Amino acid sequence: MEKRGLTFAAVHDSYWTHACDIDEMSDILRDEFVDLYNKPLLTVLKADLESRFPGVVFPPIPETGQLDLESVKKSRYFFQ
Repeated sequence: MEKRGLTFAAVHDSYWTHACDIDEMSDILRDEFVDLYNKPLLTVLKADLESRFPGVVFPPIPETGQLDLESVKKSRYFFQ
């Protein structure tokens, strides 16, 4: 948001900006969501936990679902 000069605030999953910037903020949030969840977050987390707690056996990572993350970018109500 800062790179685009937008005023921005967030608490947990609530996001705020000026009314005139809501559409742009929503586009940025969708893009960042897709970027974040295209990464193997659970695999990285599991590897980190296994290295920190070598005596603990962690369950396998669940299979990835069928959601086309790119479809999030077109979702009108993804963030409202």
